[in-house]
Amino acid sequence: MIKIQSLTKRYGELLAAENISFEVQAGEVFGLLGPNGAGKSTTINCLSGLLSPTSGEASINGHPMVGDGLAAKRSLGLVPQDLALYEDLTGQENLNFWGQAYGLSGAALNQRIETVLEQVGLTDRQKDRVETYSGGMKRRLNFACAILHEPKALLLDEPTVGVDPQSREHLLNAVNDLKAQGTAVIYTSHYMEEVERLSDRVAIIDKGRIMAMGTIDELRQQMGEKDLIVLKGDFSEVDESLLADFDVLEWSDEQVRFWCAHAASKLSDLLARFKDCRIKETAVKQANLESLFIKLTGRALRD
Repeated sequence: MIKIQSLTKRYGELLAAENISFEVQAGEVFGLLGPNGAGKSTTINCLSGLLSPTSGEASINGHPMVGDGLAAKRSLGLVPQDLALYEDLTGQENLNFWGQAYGLSGAALNQRIETVLEQVGLTDRQKDRVETYSGGMKRRLNFACAILHEPKALLLDEPTVGVDPQSREHLLNAVNDLKAQGTAVIYTSHYMEEVERLSDRVAIIDKGRIMAMGTIDELRQQMGEKDLIVLKGDFSEVDESLLADFDVLEWSDEQVRFWCAHAASKLSDLLARFKDCRIKETAVKQANLESLFIKLTGRALRD
């Protein structure tokens, strides 16, 4: 349903996306996980036709975005980072406008408006002007506009940025509903927990390149049995020789991060090495997408 092959986008000397390739099937949620500036939005913008790639191809439902863009966009819904709403109109009026833009009308349009309003939890606010909505409600309406025409493919570019917990739950549940209906979804985010919750497969992207790709379990297996140990305190009087037999990721006066196999059974012995330090906080993080990202890039998702 969604296909990207060797997609590259260059701005002068800057490679915003480099040789990106993946496919998304009907009824699959594909997560693009990475920090801000990793290349997620560039990939989405090329796939949606908002940008032309420097090289490579992107297609929706068998139609290439460059060459047959109109046919491709008929099967596509897009939820951009920036809100695409008219704030002086009501929620219902926004949906009516976008529905007509998609070619819907009459009873069919009215039914779809009623359905999507219920999906995003805005039925009781549909008559209110969007300017009176909270930030989370605007995000939900933005989502509703994108799914009004029942697209076969949906691109979600950071859809939950800055939203309240209630709005986030509405949006995540709506994504699961679309998946069950057979929609192919690309979900970009730097929120690891959302990507883990929703995605069938995930690509970790950084500096315009895909660093790893697979199912959640496949990606976790890349970590083996290693856990990430984070110590916070005062380490100014000691040095890295204390952990000469471990893979140290970060050593500063305030924080130490390192990998350790089977950390739970070794934690007491490890802390004993730091008996002369003032340890304020200890955390053991089991292998997950965020620890894999740190392993691949050397930095946290929000660094």
